[in-house]
Amino acid sequence: MKTQIQQLLDYTTDLLHTFDSEDRVALAVLDYLKTNKKSILGKEKEVIEYAYLMGFSDGDCNSRYNDDYYNETFNTKEK
Repeated sequence: MKTQIQQLLDYTTDLLHTFDSEDRVALAVLDYLKTNKKSILGKEKEVIEYAYLMGFSDGDCNSRYNDDYYNETFNTKEK
């Protein structure tokens, strides 16, 4: 399973082979980020919670503690 940043880096590498200009690559990456921001953050949360589950939690996949851990540690939205 690749992290979101690994997938983004792979996408950027593919674009570098496709386009002849780094400016076009930058615009394509920016467009990708704008378009997929919500799903990227959701997938990142999923991966972090899974890693927590494998290493620190009580092993209950449906445990609210996994969400609590993510929200306390990584959720930076202002309340």
